[in-house]
Amino acid sequence: MLAVTILALLLAGAAYYAYQVHQARNFTREVLIPRIHAAQYILQLKDLSPWQQEALLKVEDPSFYHHGGVDFSTPGQGLTTITQGLVKLLYFDKFQPGIAKMRQTLIAAYALDPLVGKDEQLRLFINLVGLGEGVRGFAEGARHYFHKDFAQLDEDQYLALVAMIIAPENFSLHRHAERNQERVARIKKLLSGQYQPKGLCDQYYGPLDPNTQRGLAPFSYFDSYYR
Repeated sequence: MLAVTILALLLAGAAYYAYQVHQARNFTREVLIPRIHAAQYILQLKDLSPWQQEALLKVEDPSFYHHGGVDFSTPGQGLTTITQGLVKLLYFDKFQPGIAKMRQTLIAAYALDPLVGKDEQLRLFINLVGLGEGVRGFAEGARHYFHKDFAQLDEDQYLALVAMIIAPENFSLHRHAERNQERVARIKKLLSGQYQPKGLCDQYYGPLDPNTQRGLAPFSYFDSYYR
């Protein structure tokens, strides 16, 4: 009897998530793609230099152009790809960590990634990524934090924006400038090859003090990497 109950629950769960993916695919085709084509985004991919694009992907999604929306194997990737991050922004009115992660992952793998090209996803990301204080996208971030156009940012200023993506409040340029600078220094070591991530969730490239750890996303930081 227990086995039958467990099987019924598994089937019900599978049916629920299959329905969610079906709905997400319809939403992508009928609403999201037309909305993307109609939107007037400030930045295009060509506005990022090859170095800027490489740096962003190295930090946020090293296998972005090779995975199918989800990546649970690349060291330094963490639990959220760029595709999954877009799903959180575009498919959820309110995202609650936990069970919503499964839905986010399935939509990334079976709706967004198959139907929206990688270049288009990256263009969406650079215009929509949250950078704290209500700021969305690198163009707005350049204006808000540096009072410059995006094209005028130097390398350190660009990396300071990239550094905030993982936890905008914890690495805020306004509230925690020293933390931001330290993360930029660590990112530079990553980009130069001086640092190699030690595992999937090694996204901070070194230990964080207890105050910095507060407010981080669950399962995004493991002190065991650095002992």
